[in-house]
Amino acid sequence: MAASSESLTISALPAMAALLQKIRAGSDAAAAEQEILRITSLLEDELNQRTAEVVAANKELENFSYSVSHDLRAPLSTIDGFSRLLEGAVASGNAERGKHYLQRIRLGVGNINELIAALLAVSRLLRAPMAVQAVDLGALAQGAFAALQEADPARAAHIEVQPALIAQGDPALLKQLVDHLAGNAWKFTSKKERAAIAVGSQAAADGEMVYFFKDNGAGFDMAHAEKLFGIFQRMHVSSDFPGIGAGLSTVQRIVMRHGGKVWAEAVPEQGATIYFTLGSGAA
Repeated sequence: MAASSESLTISALPAMAALLQKIRAGSDAAAAEQEILRITSLLEDELNQRTAEVVAANKELENFSYSVSHDLRAPLSTIDGFSRLLEGAVASGNAERGKHYLQRIRLGVGNINELIAALLAVSRLLRAPMAVQAVDLGALAQGAFAALQEADPARAAHIEVQPALIAQGDPALLKQLVDHLAGNAWKFTSKKERAAIAVGSQAAADGEMVYFFKDNGAGFDMAHAEKLFGIFQRMHVSSDFPGIGAGLSTVQRIVMRHGGKVWAEAVPEQGATIYFTLGSGAA
């Protein structure tokens, strides 16, 4: 918190210096009082922003600690178990079983590497500098779905993307967001005879723009919706839909960096809709 307090003080210095200059110049008391109120409001706004950043950082640390202690435990247990079996197979001279156990150990190591890479990618989102500008989310979505369709040309999919879907944000981060949401919709509609995916926007009651990715895929039970954006939290078994459960967690962090929020609505086997806002563009 020391660094945050220092930054607050530094950012308020110009306003405070201007106030002192006005007082020395004989500015009337009413004007000075109004300036004090303005500076106080400025400090309160910055303090609230810094507090929100600290809360987000603490939450990130909590998620990271949980992931290290919980999600890495499963592949480590797999490696330990098959190492013991491999030891027995070597002792008995069963080369075929030994080869099988070694393959399972390598699979476990691969899973750990994938989990660690995802953790590092998510953590970098909070540190990367942002360059906010106008970004066409529709164009990004069309590009993402074109690549997915090219990689899987046999898939029957009807995709509607709202044209000129302009948002303010960091182009690189928003491309990651769109790629994750497009990939998510594509994956969870894979068992449908014909996938139906829509990307667009709508105005909320307060006038804020809400963007969405809607699909007719596997959906999920809303009773477990609180797990949806957790790191490595999965709503479906990996044998049905592959992945490690980091995509929507990454989406949430990108949205939070832009000062927005993200949520979902779904019905099992009828599809899901991911909604998000982007706030003022940068946090």
